[in-house]
Amino acid sequence: MDRICARIARSLRFQRLVLGAIVLAIAIAGLETDPWVMTHGKVVTQVVDKIILLVFAVEAAVKILAEGRSPWRYFKDPWNSFDFLILISLLLPFWGSFFALFRVGRLLRILRVVTTFPRLRLLISTLLQSLPSMGYLLLLLGLLFYVYGIAGTFLFRVNDPVNFGSLGPAILSLFTVVTLEGWTTIMYTQIYGCDRYGYDSFPELCIAPDQFPVIAPIFFISFVLIGALVILNLFVGVIISSMMTSIDEMEGTNADTDNRVSPNQQATHELSLQRQIRTVEAQLTAIQTQLQDLTQSVQNKR
Repeated sequence: MDRICARIARSLRFQRLVLGAIVLAIAIAGLETDPWVMTHGKVVTQVVDKIILLVFAVEAAVKILAEGRSPWRYFKDPWNSFDFLILISLLLPFWGSFFALFRVGRLLRILRVVTTFPRLRLLISTLLQSLPSMGYLLLLLGLLFYVYGIAGTFLFRVNDPVNFGSLGPAILSLFTVVTLEGWTTIMYTQIYGCDRYGYDSFPELCIAPDQFPVIAPIFFISFVLIGALVILNLFVGVIISSMMTSIDEMEGTNADTDNRVSPNQQATHELSLQRQIRTVEAQLTAIQTQLQDLTQSVQNKR
């Protein structure tokens, strides 16, 4: 039974059936946002939902039965556990005030597409493995924002109260600068003064204009070089390193899966070896008997 289920789970047709159910779930989730569809096609969507749920349940059952007498090995794979959690969440009954939560929970079906494609699983594993290293980079980036935010507040608060009036707006402005989206406008406001640049829409806020033709370029260019080019490149390096680790782990997992033998298969292999050994022993015994008869006949002739 376990060999049949394992063969079904690995078959291309079964995998395409599961993928079709996932694609159908994605389409139904989008159609359910249309009031006309929910009014005229509610019965159809409910039937399709039940079919999708049935496919997911059959998939989980087949994979669990494929493990033979060790069904718990199905849950050793985190992605299998994730799929099973989605299935359980879809089977739980929700009524009343929890029905809206159930409708939102059904969107978890769309996440099944992540577990279906190995490349998507690789990207998710890469992001999860890079979180610890990213934490230190985020701490470094936070310190950079904090230091430059305080410096920008002290330098440009009087000239630019909108962007650098206090520490909070200053850090938000620096975030805009690090994304390289319109950062030159903020810089030119400090270079030429708020009365000449940047405050055309609200000139009443430009109370005490001032110019920083040397300090402002050094401040913003250094921040862009450190924040946008150096630290963001470090993020890319961490992600690439984590991706290489995830690829190695995935290859090792696939090798273990290919080399893993179920208990029934191992027992069958042992019985086959025992039969081959008995056959060889019988052949050796027959050859030994023939040699003894031949030796006896030679002695009688003498």
